[in-house]
Amino acid sequence: MNSVISADDVWMLWGFIAVWAAVSIYLEQRFRWAAAVSGAVLALAGAMLFTNVGILPTESPVYDAVWTYVVPLAIPLLLFQINLRKILRESGRLLFMFCISAIGTMIGSIFAFFLFKEQIPHLDKIGGMISASYIGGGVNFAAMAAKFSPPGEFVSSTVVADNFMMALLFFILMGIPAVKWFQNRFAGGKAAAPRQNEAEAYWKRKEISLQDIALGLGAAFAIVVVSVKAAAYFKERLASDGGSFFAQFISGILGDQYLLLTTLTLFLTFAFPRWFEKLKGTQEIGTYLIYLFFVVIGIPADLRIILMNAPLLLAFVFIIAMSNLLVSLAAGKILRFRLEEVLLATNASVGGPTTAAAMAIAKGWRELIAPIMLVGTFGYLIGNYVGTMLGTWFSSLL
Repeated sequence: MNSVISADDVWMLWGFIAVWAAVSIYLEQRFRWAAAVSGAVLALAGAMLFTNVGILPTESPVYDAVWTYVVPLAIPLLLFQINLRKILRESGRLLFMFCISAIGTMIGSIFAFFLFKEQIPHLDKIGGMISASYIGGGVNFAAMAAKFSPPGEFVSSTVVADNFMMALLFFILMGIPAVKWFQNRFAGGKAAAPRQNEAEAYWKRKEISLQDIALGLGAAFAIVVVSVKAAAYFKERLASDGGSFFAQFISGILGDQYLLLTTLTLFLTFAFPRWFEKLKGTQEIGTYLIYLFFVVIGIPADLRIILMNAPLLLAFVFIIAMSNLLVSLAAGKILRFRLEEVLLATNASVGGPTTAAAMAIAKGWRELIAPIMLVGTFGYLIGNYVGTMLGTWFSSLL
């Protein structure tokens, strides 16, 4: 089917992607219904609608540019504010609980994969994407989607199922502290009265200078260049070493630009934490770039395939999310964690630091807002490693 906008109309396509990403962000932050749906789903759904009515082409070099250049650039930008030393020093207890929740995600991913591998196509790739996302967040989902490259309609179906599951899980987590059964078996958990001024202060506008933008983007571009070139070098060099198992294993790690991106950024933020913490706006720019990605993954989506696959994918992600929650609750009870620590760790691993902080604010757990943000960002660091490991293993089983 011919589209109104041709595949080689670069400016029109870039214009649509950028504007619709902006509209999605605006709606999410302006209206409650949009916040409930999430900006990511709005970005995806709008692009999907424009494609299925024949306005946008399903393929274009512009879309390839987003996968090739925008996604890798977003990863370091979103990781710059992570201070690993601070996480270990100030949030050790929550970090331990978070790691248990991450193990719950891994257990659920493995179980759900074996349960649905015959029913859901490309589940090895989807499993790697979701396992990374349910430990880290959207940046890990984007990185694994770019790495494993499943068909666009399956990426879109997964995003739809994932966001529906996140909304359901958020309601469950918000409701658990009010259940007497949990109150009688866990310490803490009672919600305090949230203070509106604290929430407003937490989500306030940030100051940003031209120097912040220049240094942040410059550092991100430099890290991407080094990672991409190093990955290509190691992949070519190690691939010629006879094809031994060890060589293939090392090639799979050092030849993966997304793992190198994560590792190099982690090393630099660990070595120079104060310099990166002073950069303002990197989180916002990185998030906007991820929204461009969400628009693009909705463009090639066929609504019929999405409607056919979303129910099974919803069952798949439901098992993973519930495994995370059940493992966290069981371990939290045995190890005597407070209920709010368990619930926030689950929220941070499945939903990311932003939703976990929002829950802490809503429940009035003020002393846990900053620690859970720190711990949640730790998931960004390890998500790509777990997603790569499980996705590669799943691929070997199909």
